[in-house]
Amino acid sequence: MDKPCTFGTMQHFANLSEENYLKTLYKLESKQIKKVNNIALSKALELNPATVLEMVRKMSERKLVEILADKTIQLTEKGKKKALQIIRRHRIWEVFLVDKLNYKWNEVHDLAEQLEHIESDDLVKRLETFLGFPSVDPHGDPIPDENGKMKIIKKQPLTEAPQKKKLMITGLRNSSDDFLRYLDRIGLFIGETVEVAEVEDFDRSLTILHKKKSLTISHEAADNLLVNIP
Repeated sequence: MDKPCTFGTMQHFANLSEENYLKTLYKLESKQIKKVNNIALSKALELNPATVLEMVRKMSERKLVEILADKTIQLTEKGKKKALQIIRRHRIWEVFLVDKLNYKWNEVHDLAEQLEHIESDDLVKRLETFLGFPSVDPHGDPIPDENGKMKIIKKQPLTEAPQKKKLMITGLRNSSDDFLRYLDRIGLFIGETVEVAEVEDFDRSLTILHKKKSLTISHEAADNLLVNIP
């Protein structure tokens, strides 16, 4: 028998929605978009602007965001701290799903989206310890520590990397299912070493050396692979 929707249930969904707003705002600000306004946030969340504006006003009342005179929306320190806690939970859950439950890296995002809303600092700390204190998630994104600090790893697109140098794949610009499945199919993963052997003049495709084999990838694919700066 279905139970009626209680105040506690409604509050849970309100908190879940608020957390998604905070996380999305943080990611937009991290991309150095100069002004995150209601239109930009609505587009990122794929929601009606009127709905987003109402939630932003509520978050402003809770001192999580600030609405500036030019309508720019920005996180307060309180909002940023909460956003980083959500991102921390999400990325630790992704590591757990890949490393311990053998999910593929293109299968974990939606599951982690659900698990990240479990608000238990003790559970997250135990997971982190169990996993050996990972510093990055399966896609190479840094995991904030319990104080919200993240290790900054200098990265560059493979298209901008020097040739004839050993490079480590450290992250992705594109984490879409299609791109992750493509990388899975050709066998390129975070933490592996590659070397740019040649760049084709005609279409700027790259021939790379990977595990003693030659592999040709498109310029678009290479541009979405991030490597260390040697």
